[in-house]
Amino acid sequence: MENNTINIKEIEKFSAMADEWWDPNGKFKPLHRFNPIRIEYIKKTLLLHFKIKDGLRPLSGLNILDIGCGGGLLSEPMYNLGANVTGIDASDKNINIAKSHAKRNNLKINYEVLTPEKIKDKKFDVILNMEIVEHVQDVKYFIKKSSECLKKNGVMFIATLNKTLKSYIFAILGAEYVLRWLPIGTHEWDKFVKPEDLIQICKSNSLKFQKKDGMKFNPLSQKWNTSNDDAVNYITVFEKI
Repeated sequence: MENNTINIKEIEKFSAMADEWWDPNGKFKPLHRFNPIRIEYIKKTLLLHFKIKDGLRPLSGLNILDIGCGGGLLSEPMYNLGANVTGIDASDKNINIAKSHAKRNNLKINYEVLTPEKIKDKKFDVILNMEIVEHVQDVKYFIKKSSECLKKNGVMFIATLNKTLKSYIFAILGAEYVLRWLPIGTHEWDKFVKPEDLIQICKSNSLKFQKKDGMKFNPLSQKWNTSNDDAVNYITVFEKI
């Protein structure tokens, strides 16, 4: 049987919510809140890595692959920063939503119903694997195929959830059952990935670890910030060697 990264249950779960991707008060409200810190983090990292001066569209010339792009919440800001963006997702409903929203806003983003193992003969400067590895069928295979899509010296971002007691309490019990920020069943704790495990998987796929930061929500400011605490949400950066 051929390996693949698709988890049918996860695809169906997010397809069922697809109509709400661009509703800031809908089921994806947490991602809308999360987006500003994600965008700023990615931008700053890329400016430093590629030695780019900041400006109106500083990422011009960079080819970015957004894997598991959903409705395009991250693809669109990357395009607005000047990048050439390809957004892929295994859900055709998600891709249709993303295409429709981009068209309404005159954004030329290449969206495709695709998974990384199906990409042939094309490599990217940057790959975004944001909040996706905890939803795939096989993390090791997913990272392997993602790495194959990245150019040498290119950058891969992986944001996910740590496998700790704190993440179970906050990301599942708190976010899904108590605060109802997310629909019940959005996450499965067994699929969360410890940073040391993720780093080891990446290392075996020609991805050199660069840095790791925790991401923490401040209930007073209602904003996300980077943090030294990676017990729940964290983001990692790797360079292809």
